[in-house]
Amino acid sequence: MSIEPHASAMSDETLDLADFILEHDLQAEIVAPGAHMPTVDAAAAAMKVRPEQIFKSILFQARDGQCVMVVACGNGRVDLERVRAIMGLEKLKLAKPDVVSAKTGYPAGGTPPVGHREKFPVIVDTRVAAQEWGYAGGGQPELLVRINSADIIRLTEATVHDVISDSVGSKGVTQKAESRRQKAEGRRQKAKKLKAEG
Repeated sequence: MSIEPHASAMSDETLDLADFILEHDLQAEIVAPGAHMPTVDAAAAAMKVRPEQIFKSILFQARDGQCVMVVACGNGRVDLERVRAIMGLEKLKLAKPDVVSAKTGYPAGGTPPVGHREKFPVIVDTRVAAQEWGYAGGGQPELLVRINSADIIRLTEATVHDVISDSVGSKGVTQKAESRRQKAEGRRQKAKKLKAEG
């Protein structure tokens, strides 16, 4: 299954994540905490959750212009060497805000993990995949979306990898992540079958 970009969106227009949620009948909720959330800790405090329940959607760009998004959680830092090795991309760096907006349809600082304007590879860190749900960028810097990790994996056709620096990849986290990945794949196959029958 391939998720197409919103056909109605013009290339310079900011997308509305609520439209994507409705179109895909997601069990997701956009919330406006009413607090400034420039950091994971600030977002966690605003939502009264652990920092690990805050998912960050980070777009990276290679020298050749290709982009990859990493969905990580908490205060862990993305290990670019691991991402480069997984993707086979050179000179990977954080995408500039204008690139984030052009590729995703959302501003940097509010980028959600799903519903992007363009299709690009997505890597979900094992710690995100091991959690049932978390809060991610809600399409604007002042918004968050409560979303299931399995839906992120399914809708973006993400791969799940340990991409956090200096992390101790515990067996339990890896097993939970694999279980969620398998569930997401099962849902993806079921949706594909229902679409073919319908």
